[in-house]
Amino acid sequence: MRLPYIDDNPKMETPEDEAVVRRVKERRGGKLIALDKALLHAPPVADGWNSFLKSIRTQTTLPDSVRELAISRVAALNEAFFEWEAHAPLLKQTKALSEETVEKIKDKSWKGEGLDEKHAAVLEYTDAMTVGCIVKQAKFDKLKGLFKEREVVEITATVAAYNCVSRFLVALDVGEMAEKYSVDMK
Repeated sequence: MRLPYIDDNPKMETPEDEAVVRRVKERRGGKLIALDKALLHAPPVADGWNSFLKSIRTQTTLPDSVRELAISRVAALNEAFFEWEAHAPLLKQTKALSEETVEKIKDKSWKGEGLDEKHAAVLEYTDAMTVGCIVKQAKFDKLKGLFKEREVVEITATVAAYNCVSRFLVALDVGEMAEKYSVDMK
């Protein structure tokens, strides 16, 4: 990591910042992960991040396979290996996609051959949002035809949120993934 990690049990400067640490630990089951230890350099940012990502991860109506496909694809496209290692196993656990198919997600040129219609639409939408940011109307219409409006918003928010997460992870090399994956960060 390009900054020192915050300690596992940090001594924060204010009671408000201590409360942030408690909320983050509560969401994580009592333990901070490397991402938290980076974010906690800025407690108000960590607090907002924690609340926002909690809603994305646990309060949407999306099937787990749809959410984790979107997150894993963002991780692959942005070379956010820490994110990939956290979410690809969650996608595999859904058993909606074969392990072989999950591995194909890492291939940036893969167009989703073999996916069912809904997962293929999510992959295409995620690619459009992540690479270039522009979603052509036909791709949007395809997604909208397969999902309810609430789900479209939730998919969009998930892809957007995890693009934020991946860019933060990669820029700060959280989890020391650049070295592990031989990425030149010069």
